[in-house]
Amino acid sequence: MTDKDTILKVNHISKLYPGVTALDDVTFSLDRGEVRGLVGENGAGKSTLIKCIMGVETPTSGSIEVQCDGEWVKNHSVEEAQRHGVFANYQTVNIAPELSIAENYFLGNQPTKNGVIQWQQMFQESQKILDRFSIDADPRTKINMLPIAMQAMITISKIAVNDDLRVVIFDEPTALLENEKVEILFRFIAALKESGVSIIYISHRLEEIIEICDTVTVLKDGQYISTKNVAEVDKDTLIAMMVGRQMTDIYEIRHAEHGEPLLEVSNFSNRFNFNDIQFILHRGEILGFFGLVGAGRSELMRAIYGLDSNATGEIKVQGKPVHITSSQKALKEGIGFLTEDRREDGLALGLSIQTNINMNSYHRISRGSIIDLTKEKDRAKQYSRDLFIKTPSIRQLVQNLSGGNQQKVVIAKILANLPEILIFDEPTVGVDVGAKSEIYKIMESLVDSGKGIILISSYLPEVMGLSDRLLVMSNGIITASYGKDQLKEISEEQILKDASVDA
Repeated sequence: MTDKDTILKVNHISKLYPGVTALDDVTFSLDRGEVRGLVGENGAGKSTLIKCIMGVETPTSGSIEVQCDGEWVKNHSVEEAQRHGVFANYQTVNIAPELSIAENYFLGNQPTKNGVIQWQQMFQESQKILDRFSIDADPRTKINMLPIAMQAMITISKIAVNDDLRVVIFDEPTALLENEKVEILFRFIAALKESGVSIIYISHRLEEIIEICDTVTVLKDGQYISTKNVAEVDKDTLIAMMVGRQMTDIYEIRHAEHGEPLLEVSNFSNRFNFNDIQFILHRGEILGFFGLVGAGRSELMRAIYGLDSNATGEIKVQGKPVHITSSQKALKEGIGFLTEDRREDGLALGLSIQTNINMNSYHRISRGSIIDLTKEKDRAKQYSRDLFIKTPSIRQLVQNLSGGNQQKVVIAKILANLPEILIFDEPTVGVDVGAKSEIYKIMESLVDSGKGIILISSYLPEVMGLSDRLLVMSNGIITASYGKDQLKEISEEQILKDASVDA
């Protein structure tokens, strides 16, 4: 490739934060129409690099240039990057929740006539995009009325509104998507490539990198390691480059002996999302739940946790009937809930690791209204060690941590309240292979100590590999149940069929 074929140059980029070197002399280039995978553990510097490319962050040293109409230009803001044809789809859902789908698509660029917004035109154009991406929604619907997975698909499809694209960055775009939507995304990426648009594709699902990328760049601890043609590597090679060591099958965790029932759910229904749900979670068990978008898994767990006033049915905790009407009551009954959106529901991003870990359990280290500050600090240090939270200090703000370390802070916060029952909804979304392995080891130790875990995951290899039993949901009902031995034999295709049954 000649220089005129190059669309993006990253030249000796370094980015320093107080106590942290996020990027250290990173250099590479991207060619026109190339799909480049970008991989590395959480904390490798991928998110910081995206921010520098998009003009959100200014590098401490070095430069980033984009070829725009034959000239090399630099981005000093997101607006400037977008004027140069550079767009990013971030790992976290990044749209205006109080606005409609159509308003989000055309935010700041509404079609007008004589100064009047042409709403009908906007709705019609939005419907074309929704149809292109097979999104079953009305363009007038507010974003906050949609499931989180559909919100994720809206943020991806929003890119299609733009005509002048040069570089598009996808950061963990499939983390919340079902298989059908992943295929639609991949077709969109192929169409962008065909039209000469360059792609930077970030994913911890390495099979995706190998399937759709031409090349792959590896970062480790903020440093550039290598760029390889995808045809030259496999998953094991990439993992070794990312983590500096070979890794065995990360789903091969030790499974505990099951004890008495911890949680019994009977005849559990609500008017909208699930009907007549019945299951038992035992001590020492990992009970998996799988389903496609709209199956009702997350809504079911939120109802069990007391966040749905419309739910009816019976819940027993350790054999005792309970009536859980709030998250506070759920916590008192020994239930901990890791939600699928850690940034929105699980963390106080502007506060420290120490505060976040203790947030739900200050009553355990207080006398009257006086907090024992020594215990607060000691507990934060202990959980940070036990859960492998990588940080220079427990006073570090959570917003400055990598995604994997943020997730481990949420888990630590839950464990600090000493629950017996743990609901983990998408616990490894946006988490690298090394951090995933650490989270699985945490789960292993929890069931080893007699806790019970409900695991919800949209990633079939994960939920099949970790679960002692797997329940499949479709349209609000349980359509299939598989034990550990059956999970070793059954195909992913069969489970997807079970997840597609009409109620």
